[in-house]
Amino acid sequence: MWLFKSSIGRKVIMSVTGIALVLFLTFHGCMNVVALLSADAYNQICALLGSNWYAIAATCGLAALVAIHIVYAFILTFQNRKARGNNKYYVTEKPGKVEWASQNMLVLGIIVVLGLLLHLFNFWYNMMFAEIAEVQNAISATDGFNWIKMTFSNPVFVAIYVIWLVAIWFHLTHGFWSAIQTLGWSGHIWFKRWKLIGSIWATIVMALFLIVALAFAICPDCLGGASGKVVPFAM
Repeated sequence: MWLFKSSIGRKVIMSVTGIALVLFLTFHGCMNVVALLSADAYNQICALLGSNWYAIAATCGLAALVAIHIVYAFILTFQNRKARGNNKYYVTEKPGKVEWASQNMLVLGIIVVLGLLLHLFNFWYNMMFAEIAEVQNAISATDGFNWIKMTFSNPVFVAIYVIWLVAIWFHLTHGFWSAIQTLGWSGHIWFKRWKLIGSIWATIVMALFLIVALAFAICPDCLGGASGKVVPFAM
């Protein structure tokens, strides 16, 4: 099937999965901001998105999107390098009109993946997985507020997350308009508009994550406005 075997088909898969992940990041960023306003409200969301069947199904779907996006990113990268062959050795200067993010998407992607693994350990493993496996930790699996508080009390994690978020920002600013272009939604007029929209969107979404990380690092006791206790959500 051309969608899986051709270069264009692979780029379409990359674009669709990438846009889906951008939408998830938008939801996740908005969800995290709730923790700044109310610990109880944030923990209710964590309970809602805990070990319920639909949350587990959504997590599996998200994991599949991430895996497909990563696999096809490596396939396309090595395919492009193979197509260039020995010509790459004749290039001594980088083209001025090519964005830095475009030239370093593989490196940015690796940083994003490594940061994702750390993020999964800090939160998904200690929350959803712990709830499913009935693992007992010092902090409840549904007490997302205090998991955030504990994580960003460590300055090393704060620094790593800042680097990770910056890498995601670069990845998104290029990936957003590139996906739109691949899907054929950008003509001559809309190309620059989509680049601007993508940059603004990526900046807002990453700012949401960054604000939460820095706020909890600087003054965690100023946030939440409540005890952080949660009423179990069941369905």
